[in-house]
Amino acid sequence: MNGKAKKKIAIILFNLGGPDGPDAVQPFLFNLFNDPAIISVPNPMRWLLAKFVSKRRAPVARDIYAELGGGSPLVPLTKAQGSALEVALADSESDYRCFLAMRYWHPFADEAAAAAKAWGATELVLLPLYPQYSTTTTESSLRDWERAAAKAGLAVPARSVCCYPTEEGFVEGYAALLQAAIEKAGGHEGFRVLFSAHGLPKKVIEKGDPYQAQVEQSCAAIVAKLALAAPANEELDGENLDWVTCYQSRVGPLEWIGPSTDDEIRRAGAEGKSLIVLPVAFVSEHSETLVELDKEYGHLAKESGVPVYIRVPALGTEPHFIEGLARLVRAARAQETILCPEDAAGHICTKDAGLKTIR
Repeated sequence: MNGKAKKKIAIILFNLGGPDGPDAVQPFLFNLFNDPAIISVPNPMRWLLAKFVSKRRAPVARDIYAELGGGSPLVPLTKAQGSALEVALADSESDYRCFLAMRYWHPFADEAAAAAKAWGATELVLLPLYPQYSTTTTESSLRDWERAAAKAGLAVPARSVCCYPTEEGFVEGYAALLQAAIEKAGGHEGFRVLFSAHGLPKKVIEKGDPYQAQVEQSCAAIVAKLALAAPANEELDGENLDWVTCYQSRVGPLEWIGPSTDDEIRRAGAEGKSLIVLPVAFVSEHSETLVELDKEYGHLAKESGVPVYIRVPALGTEPHFIEGLARLVRAARAQETILCPEDAAGHICTKDAGLKTIR
């Protein structure tokens, strides 16, 4: 024993969060729509719009969350991911502890910052659970963290993971889950794979947001990994696997990126194609997977004449994914400030989003 104190590494896990009960639905929606990354109009107009939209949408949203027992499972599922990540990172030199910083409902970034400070963190790694970067998710969460850390007086070195659309563990984890779904289907013949991601208004992408390009990167990487892992007696590659990248959860009157997942489901039904649906931009189950994909789109598939509809689960604590997150944490700790790969489309997220101020 040399008596040297271990470093205390706080890993801040970012996600959107979700209401923990019926009474939280409307304030959760208000926080969502009051985010300038979501509605980019100045106050007090944004505040008024957020009040109006959240009140109008709350009844429908409560019905959705009622199907999940009244609230979102996202927080407990993220806690499980954090626990698995702590185990994957365990070593003799440092103590690792994960803290949750949800963007629109508890535990907020303020709570995570206060808890990390009380724990005595000597170093921070900021880890968004958004594999593909967007100004509406990653940037919003990181900017909110800057505010919360300053408020808490948490003045310790911080490094951030920006995005990881083709990280080996993320890709390998989803390839393994997709392979299992294909085996369940008895092979890929007659099936089309829909890689479904949360959509964005086109105007967000046109301003330089790299999200769509990174989603497409993720899909291509998973297909490539799947081909490498396919059994020797099954010829499988990006050419003979029928797959499409599509986008779900469209709301409002703006034009959104496409094709839309619901349109692709209708097209598959018209063509007599069965479907395997993979939630490529989601790493945890929540309302968009458990209700929108499973129930609403599952019903649409049946109505549209889709012979078989199979949904690939979100990654959760899939071992390849957790090890990938651990690699990202280790790599981030070796960087000066931000771990941010350049994607094939030439988008550099820190440059596009101006996140050079993250410390």
